[in-house]
Amino acid sequence: MADRQVDGALAPRPSGPLRRIECGALSASVAPRAGGRIAQITFAGEPLLVGPADGHPETIAWGCYPMVPWAGRLRAGRFRFDGADHVLATNLGPHAIHGLGFSMPWQVQLHTVDCVVLSLQLPRDARWPFGGTVRQTVRVTPRRLRLTMTLHAQVLAMPAVIGWHPWFRKPERLEFAPTGVYPRDADGIGTLPLAAPPPPPWDDCFTGADGAVLHRGGQRIMLASDCSHWVVYDAPAHATCVEPQTGPADAFNLEPQRLEPGQGMTRWFEMVWGR
Repeated sequence: MADRQVDGALAPRPSGPLRRIECGALSASVAPRAGGRIAQITFAGEPLLVGPADGHPETIAWGCYPMVPWAGRLRAGRFRFDGADHVLATNLGPHAIHGLGFSMPWQVQLHTVDCVVLSLQLPRDARWPFGGTVRQTVRVTPRRLRLTMTLHAQVLAMPAVIGWHPWFRKPERLEFAPTGVYPRDADGIGTLPLAAPPPPPWDDCFTGADGAVLHRGGQRIMLASDCSHWVVYDAPAHATCVEPQTGPADAFNLEPQRLEPGQGMTRWFEMVWGR
């Protein structure tokens, strides 16, 4: 879920140079050192994302960033994997949120006029005991922005959830039709069994949705992904987050997924501007 303040995680401006890509009316500025995120997406002169200059400088609250190696809240930063208990540092009150990738500098592997490829070596220490590597590609065509991310385990098996967290400037309308929701408990974390989706506003993880459509500034932006879950956070007046991810919040405890040594997980996320 997309809570609003991460302890100690402030980045008033994207650090390091931006990498701009463009094709026709569509352009994107990528900030490798600010968590490998897209700082802004513009189509026909209309910016799509909330940026740090919009008065929301917290690392968690701007751009479109990768969530890896977990997404959403990890309850108390605790989980059990292969018979061992693990405790990760918390950064959202008592919980650990959105993985490590969004707050780490990424390396630029390729930058062309319409494509940026980034990589990240995950730590093998108290922050994350399993290591692993991540590769993310950002590519634009005349009316489409496509993100692809691959998480690879190295010498150790690891739990894994990946996804993206875009902070869209508030749309006039959101089309979104899921079939199930993980009901939130007192900690704001989804639980099982699934239930019927409640009416908005939302800060929830959903299943059964075939993407979403944003309507903003006369533009129609279709969102699609091969991820199985979508989190939607639409409570703020200035933004709506529509987040594809491979599992729910607290997935390491709720619905564990694993990568064996040498195994990878690849997913994509697209934004397509309609005519």
